[in-house]
Amino acid sequence: MGWGNLFFAVLITFSVALITYNILISANAPLKQDLPGPSTTSSSFLSVDPIIKMPLERSRRYGSAKKRLFHTAVTASDSVYNTWQCRVMYYWFKKFKDGPNSEMGGFTRILHSGKPDKFMDEIPTFIAQPLPSGMDQGYIVLNRPWAFVQWLQQADIKEDYILMAEPDHIIVKPMPNLSKDGLGAAFPFFYIEPKKYESVLRKYFPEDKGPITSIDPIGNSPVILGKESLKKIAPTWMNVSLAMKKDPETDKAFGWVLEMYAYAVASALHGVRNILYKDFMIQVLIRPAPLLALLESGRT
Repeated sequence: MGWGNLFFAVLITFSVALITYNILISANAPLKQDLPGPSTTSSSFLSVDPIIKMPLERSRRYGSAKKRLFHTAVTASDSVYNTWQCRVMYYWFKKFKDGPNSEMGGFTRILHSGKPDKFMDEIPTFIAQPLPSGMDQGYIVLNRPWAFVQWLQQADIKEDYILMAEPDHIIVKPMPNLSKDGLGAAFPFFYIEPKKYESVLRKYFPEDKGPITSIDPIGNSPVILGKESLKKIAPTWMNVSLAMKKDPETDKAFGWVLEMYAYAVASALHGVRNILYKDFMIQVLIRPAPLLALLESGRT
């Protein structure tokens, strides 16, 4: 036998042995291997490669969980500037509403001028009545909590959650519902300092209600929370806002952020705490508009 014939005989023998080995191994292997993720059997779930990080809410990633839609509500006056802001914000809301991972539901501009305007057909709008003349003492923001009270009492809101936003917010990406387990989701403002103003806040949040740290460093927006929780908070928020404005010491201490402190107090009085997301909003201090960013997770 020549060297050429010997080489081919060895090659064929080796190939047959390799094919036979693969057939034997394949016969004992499962027909299907699950991708990392939820499984119906505990054994395959435990065999997930530990290097692959599992999402916190696995079921949502795989599409089996129902979306928790939230309704975006924006309070506004009928000023030209406020109206322009609302039109811009609503444009970007529509842009991202149906994007990936979005849980954005309906949208309402809560117009607290007491009368319709020419943009009713462009922006979904609820007409709220302003406070009686003189009650806001020139601080128009006091109309915000009163407008929310009216909207929550009179409107047919389909979603179970509410995002309270403001006209000068711009949505820059699809937004998921960050609230969970009865907690709201809010942006922490560095200038809301309950501990610093404890002596003033104790007029509205007595010591028997808990430590001053129960008051979160938030305003009413941006905040996502359950609709039923907001229905309880809103009347208290309105009453605390009015009481704070009537008190010279409180009015002087809080100034233009008085109504923000009032919401934080009202939320604490009802035992609604908040998950604080610093990436909820990009706040550029030299700009006309904060950006609701939600990087993977304002105020007029």
